[in-house]
Amino acid sequence: MIIGIDIGGTTTDIVGLKNGEIIHPLTVKADDPITSAAGALGKFLETLNISLEEIKIISATGVGSSKVKDNLFGIPVKIVDEFDAIGTAGSFLSGLNKAVVVSMGTGTALVTVDGPDIVHWGGSGVGGGTLIGLAGKMLNIKSLDTLVDKAMRGNLENVDLTVGDIAGGALDNLPASITASNFGKMSDQAMDEDIALAIINLVAQTIGVLGIAAARASNIQDIILTGKLAGIAPLKSVLERVADLYNTKFIIPENAGFATAIGAAIYIDRS
Repeated sequence: MIIGIDIGGTTTDIVGLKNGEIIHPLTVKADDPITSAAGALGKFLETLNISLEEIKIISATGVGSSKVKDNLFGIPVKIVDEFDAIGTAGSFLSGLNKAVVVSMGTGTALVTVDGPDIVHWGGSGVGGGTLIGLAGKMLNIKSLDTLVDKAMRGNLENVDLTVGDIAGGALDNLPASITASNFGKMSDQAMDEDIALAIINLVAQTIGVLGIAAARASNIQDIILTGKLAGIAPLKSVLERVADLYNTKFIIPENAGFATAIGAAIYIDRS
């Protein structure tokens, strides 16, 4: 079995790969990359009731992977470039060999895949870290689950300025409901729920438009979304509206939240 580990700043994702099958993805939290990786591996082994001897190799990626030495508990460790892991995962999970893969993590990374060629197209500092940072400062919320719960009851009309607000209706091919300015109509009546939804709206629109720009610039049709943010219901709703506006669609494959760890394992398996 090959183990794929994506070591982030505060969380680590781990998956198993055996005969092309993804095995038991899970996430652990720790402040230190080594502790996080070791804890993830220990939890994985305990959950599946398997021994270290059954692990052939560990494929590590992510910002914390550079802290891991050449072995973990005696198991060889290979480091995989994070962009290679992102591109490999997007292609594997979607079954597509040509696509833009958008990895929505603390920030956002965009990778183009064209057969065996994986290229880092660009990225943005807007991502999950933006959600938590703005929610903490504006709403004193530190939990993503709490932010999402509030956003489900929010109303953007109390926060965002729309095309209709400015033009009195639709403008050429732009519907009246389209955002003209995020937070551009902040009302004194805006509730925490409205602000929570507006924060998610800002982040989702930024990521969506950036993904579409990357696809058009690269002459690629399919856009694959990966990362934990891909599972957030209000964010997905915003992305669907962005896709409709640009007459495209976003693909969110199964296990998108563990894509980078999966990609690391697949990459080594194919090497």
